Order: sequence, then C-alpha cells, then structure tokens
Amino acid sequence: MSRWDGINRRKFPRANYPCMVVLAHQGDSKKEFILAHTENIGVGGICLILKKDIKTFSEVDLELDLMDLQEHIRCKGRIVWNVLHREEFPQKGQSYDLGIEFESVEKKDQQRLNDVVRKMAIGSKTKP
Repeated sequence: MSRWDGINRRKFPRANYPCMVVLAHQGDSKKEFILAHTENIGVGGICLILKKDIKTFSEVDLELDLMDLQEHIRCKGRIVWNVLHREEFPQKGQSYDLGIEFESVEKKDQQRLNDVVRKMAIGSKTKP
C-alpha cells in the first residue's frame, strides 16, 4: 500500500493540468505570498508542490491562472493534507505536496474548472 492510497479517494476527479497559482497565507508574522505550479487540479481542489511547509487546516487565499487567456480564478481554500515529498535529488531540498480544498468558488469558475478536467480526461483516453 503506497502513501497515496488514502489520498486518492477523492470526491472530485483530478487532471494533470499545469497552471500557475499564487497562494497567500498568514505566516508567523505577516501574510506570505507563494508562487507555485499545480501537480493536478479538480473542481474541488488542487495539489501543489511547495518548498514551504504550511500547516494542515490552514486557510489560504488562491489565485489560479488556468493559462487559458481568461481572468484568474480567485477563491479561498483550506489545506486538507500535507505530505513531505521524497526527492530523488536531495540537493534540491525538501518539498511538500499540499492538497487544497476550494472554498467559495463562483459558479462560473466551477464550470471552467469542470471543463478543464473533462477535456484533460478525454485527451488522456485518446492517447496511445
């Protein structure tokens, strides 16, 4: 059983879809902004790889650029899991896989996310 077996039981399907994310959270003394890329994305949340450890259940502000030339999606989120990522190259330093559940996403943005996941799922079924 791998460490991902429990994590992969999701309410919403995910797609490997690279996009840019700005994550803002309350650090020790001030609000911090982190630029990150997605590992995967779904209607209900995203997985990010970060160099910074953020506590589980922390609230975050998100800005997602789906790279589709439309407005960025802005919403709140909550860190629902955090796993230390084991790198094959230790000289790169530690990184963390973070699962973030979306909160307060507008209906139009949910539809855009749904369209992205659906298109990626169809594309992966047609590849050899």
